[in-house]
Amino acid sequence: MTRRPRLPILLGVFLVTASIVSSTVFAQTAAKPSLYKRLGGYDAIAAVTDEFIGRLLSDPKFAKFFAGASSDSKGKIRQHVVEQLCNATGGPCVYTGRTMKQSHAGLGITEDEWNASVQHLVASLDKFKVPEAEKAELLTIAGTLKADIVEKK
Repeated sequence: MTRRPRLPILLGVFLVTASIVSSTVFAQTAAKPSLYKRLGGYDAIAAVTDEFIGRLLSDPKFAKFFAGASSDSKGKIRQHVVEQLCNATGGPCVYTGRTMKQSHAGLGITEDEWNASVQHLVASLDKFKVPEAEKAELLTIAGTLKADIVEKK
């Protein structure tokens, strides 16, 4: 009686199992839309950005950062924020601005100013009733930029 090698059988079982697991993971990943889509797409991101920028512009704490900026310059800042949020959340936009480190170098942004800007972002998201899970995900993305923006603790 010849004994059949088990390796081909084990390999076959492994490949079938791996295929099933891979298909399941792909289906779960494909089933969850991007944060961009869950936020409502470009128009929703633009609306939140407009609210956020408006809050920053009207807060005396941030006046020094926008002093002397023309309406055109403020519009470019707004568009860069929209592009960056759109891109970072899985949308089709391409961010065309400078790096966060380059954009904020020399502004002397403090930890307190960072925290105040995050509060404005949260208030903007709350105004548009962004669900908690999506809000947390977006704030996590924004948090990755902190080290490049804050210069003073």
